[in-house]
Amino acid sequence: MRIKRLVLALAIVAGSKAATAQVNQSLDIHIAQSPNIVRVGAADQLAYELHLTNFSSAPLRLDELAIRLGDEGAPLKTYNADALAGTFALVGPADAEARTIPAGRRAVLYINAPFADGQRRGPISHSLTLASDGGGFTVWGGAATPETAPLPRLSPPLRGGPWVAVYEPGMERGHRRVFYATEGSAMLPGRFAIDFMKVDASGKLSAGDADIPADHYGFGAEVLAVADGTIVAVRDDVADPSAIKGRTNPGIADASGNYVMLDIGGGRIATYEHLKQGAPVAVGDRVKAGEVIGFLGFTGQASAPHLHFHLADRPSILGAEGQPYVFRSLTRLGQYPAIDSFSRREAWPPADRPEIVRDSFPPPNLVVRFPGD
Repeated sequence: MRIKRLVLALAIVAGSKAATAQVNQSLDIHIAQSPNIVRVGAADQLAYELHLTNFSSAPLRLDELAIRLGDEGAPLKTYNADALAGTFALVGPADAEARTIPAGRRAVLYINAPFADGQRRGPISHSLTLASDGGGFTVWGGAATPETAPLPRLSPPLRGGPWVAVYEPGMERGHRRVFYATEGSAMLPGRFAIDFMKVDASGKLSAGDADIPADHYGFGAEVLAVADGTIVAVRDDVADPSAIKGRTNPGIADASGNYVMLDIGGGRIATYEHLKQGAPVAVGDRVKAGEVIGFLGFTGQASAPHLHFHLADRPSILGAEGQPYVFRSLTRLGQYPAIDSFSRREAWPPADRPEIVRDSFPPPNLVVRFPGD
């Protein structure tokens, strides 16, 4: 009897190890777009997406992610518990336990990790600690080399201020996390998108009737070329709504409203969306940085008048990959602590003193003033 029990116990252990080995070989770790190191505010960030696909027949729970310099170097950043949950999103319905990838499903980890000044730049890799019914295990993968080319240095897309750089990397349906597969490949055009909205010192968007777009501070503001370039696409046939409430929300084909696309060279397309009718440019026009190429409006899918701005790798609204950039100069006036504070139209906390920031991407919900009035 003891021999039979020992054999049975060994069989259970062997079965457990076999199950662990099976799931260990069933996680696909993939980086579709090369990581970028971007100066955000006063510090560098490593920005990219890590795709994890579970090819096993059992769910996998991610317990820890370590981003490493080289194959097995010291971690640049380690995510676990709440930090992992904040960067983790399932493709499709969010119907699983936190940090769990069901069988046959994919998760995307949206990485915005600090990258220390003076840190050696080079290839990165990942170690992932996971758990399944068969136990815990660690896998290595996702080797990639961050881009090393200098980022485009852009002139302001608007004048004056205060403008709020509205975006939130962790927002479930924010630009940073919405893929589109309109042309047969999943793309993330809004990876580095910003919605610029003009406010007053108390956080209000309008001095008059908030339901009338023309009463909003930013409505009709001149939109500027961020660099020398060529106009490669213009849409200007969407009528300006007379009111914010009660209008039919446009479908995906019209979500951008009126837009202008500016080829600034180097495979980069500056994209301006939700513009007012009356574009002063046409396809083929050559423009200089600072020239007026449009007017801030309220067309397409928008909750209020604003300028949506991003860089893309091709002239397509949804079928392009969003690309990083920095602004040559802006003045930091303050910053909302979270996007919810802005959404509630709270007053923005001012900085101790206005600060000129150069060659930087604005942190989330920064309140800025651009040169000019």
